[in-house]
Amino acid sequence: MNDEIIADVRDIKDTIGVEFNYDLRALFVEIKRGEAELQAKGIRLVPPPDDPTGLLNTALQRGKARGKFNIATSA
Repeated sequence: MNDEIIADVRDIKDTIGVEFNYDLRALFVEIKRGEAELQAKGIRLVPPPDDPTGLLNTALQRGKARGKFNIATSA
């Protein structure tokens, strides 16, 4: 199966990997630098929830819950 979206995501992943020499620490430092830059501009970053397991906020979670608990979707 050849999915364009999957191929694009993999290309982006590979581009980021090359840019940071596949060094996750360097990528993390860059992410934190970008966050600090946004905060310096007055943009408030929302922290992740302490316990996201009980939330039905993501499409994946909604999909799983809908299948298990027969939750209706709003369309």
